[in-house]
Amino acid sequence: MKAARYYGQGDIRIDDIPEPTPGPGQVQIAVDWCGICGSDLHEFLEGPIFIPPKGSPHPITGAELPAVVMGHEFAGVVSGVGADVTGVSEGDRVAVEPYYVCGECSACTAGRYNICRKLGFIGLSGFEGGFAETCVVDQKWVHQLGDLPTDVGALVEPLAVAYHAVRLSGLKPGGTAVVYGAGPIGLVTVASLKATGAGQVISVEPAAARKAKATVAGADVVLDPTETEVGDAVRDLTGGAGADVAFECAGIDAVLASAIGAVRPGGRVVNVAIWGHPATVQMNDLVLSEIDLIGSLAYCGDHPDTIKLLQDGKVAADQFITGRIGLDDIVEGGFRQLIDNKEENVKILVSPR
Repeated sequence: MKAARYYGQGDIRIDDIPEPTPGPGQVQIAVDWCGICGSDLHEFLEGPIFIPPKGSPHPITGAELPAVVMGHEFAGVVSGVGADVTGVSEGDRVAVEPYYVCGECSACTAGRYNICRKLGFIGLSGFEGGFAETCVVDQKWVHQLGDLPTDVGALVEPLAVAYHAVRLSGLKPGGTAVVYGAGPIGLVTVASLKATGAGQVISVEPAAARKAKATVAGADVVLDPTETEVGDAVRDLTGGAGADVAFECAGIDAVLASAIGAVRPGGRVVNVAIWGHPATVQMNDLVLSEIDLIGSLAYCGDHPDTIKLLQDGKVAADQFITGRIGLDDIVEGGFRQLIDNKEENVKILVSPR
């Protein structure tokens, strides 16, 4: 079968590899659609980051370059089940929660498996991934889509990232949130906030095309940081108080500083971005206003609720799909398009078939 494998910075190749078969407790999925994630772009431009380099195999999977199949935002149709699998049948439409976890560390035993000390991601840390015709995963990571189509199913993973961040933020219904960045994760964070009862959602974004997308995603106000001082504008919009929560979805020092300055005293800043460099933080800005700065990583038990939001029509997922390509075009039509024309694109879906 065809699969996109990572060989190093700027080097993704379409290889012919054996089709995997499900073992006990595993499910084989014929992949319909797989989204290209910002994490994939980081790997392409700056990696390996999550992908294990040659000579340093992943502690759970044993995989290392160049055997790593990419792609972790995927959905498809069950094409086979192993022994002891129940509740999943051939023909079911499913999305995948793309994890490898040890199940034994303190985080796993506490139920916070998304911060497992040996954490890996299907599509970044192993021999399986969604940029392949077929993928085999453990049943526990398979989530039924019901009547949702599989292209929408491929958006469950990024939406779950946003839903998890919103849940961690502790934002109460009717509260005010500021979302920095209207790229893919920023946009789904806006949508998730509106779907879960946020009052006022403010998007901060300089690019014209992305500002328009933020409004469609549900932002009540869009601020351009090149035209206005964001902290002052947010306080004007909140009666002088500041936002309850800010979400950093850009991975930029100046943006993080602005987020800290935009929340009310005692407020919270949630970092959702994966950073490509060490961050600089003015700690006194946190201390003097007793602001919480927390990190949010991926998801943990969030897929069922995210799927329910989609099934109930609380998030219009189709708006985020800006391109559909075949696997052979993944580099030029996918990665390069998202890198070189990022203002015009949100989510490009890849069909391995």
